[in-house]
Amino acid sequence: MKKAEKVEFVINKLEELYPETPIPLDHSDAYTLLIAVLLSAQCTDERVNQVTPHLFKKAKDVEEMAQLEVEEIKEIIRPCGLSPQKSKAISGLSNILIEKHNGEVPDNFKDLEALPGVGHKTASVVMSQAFGYPAFPVDTHIHRLIYRWGLSNGKNVEQTEKDCKRLFPKELWNKLHLQIIYFGREYCKARPHEPSTCPICSKVGRATLFK
Repeated sequence: MKKAEKVEFVINKLEELYPETPIPLDHSDAYTLLIAVLLSAQCTDERVNQVTPHLFKKAKDVEEMAQLEVEEIKEIIRPCGLSPQKSKAISGLSNILIEKHNGEVPDNFKDLEALPGVGHKTASVVMSQAFGYPAFPVDTHIHRLIYRWGLSNGKNVEQTEKDCKRLFPKELWNKLHLQIIYFGREYCKARPHEPSTCPICSKVGRATLFK
């Protein structure tokens, strides 16, 4: 199957399986989404969704979060892992948002990526899901699946993102990256994985058994 045919098959199959793509992280606005995505680093969305209600009950917005002590934040978010770094980042970015951005989450990559604890992937999620800007955040699921489907060389997430943006129509990026994540969690897990029973790998995947 040619690469263009693979892309068309993937798009159609994912749309068939996931016509609706709710954002996995519970949030109420751009700020709470930013915090939730930051917390999701090396942590499951399910765990983040268990922790954020406690955090946002303590501090419902950027002003209240900036008033919390780092230690207090750290204790609340401890179940998410990396709590020393994440708590400092949450406190730091909240103060920066107040000082430099009138308490608002910036809607551009440059300012987002300048915030503590906010890398390109986190900024991409916020830009796509909070502001509707076409972006293609690549997490471990997407990196794994795009390689398995022979659409990228698997060298690094930066290359995977470039390949995804080159191969898939721009108007689909914001929905498609969520569809791929859902598919990776349900059908195309890291290990064990049997390509012959996978709805996509069985048609377009590399001839490899992942165990």
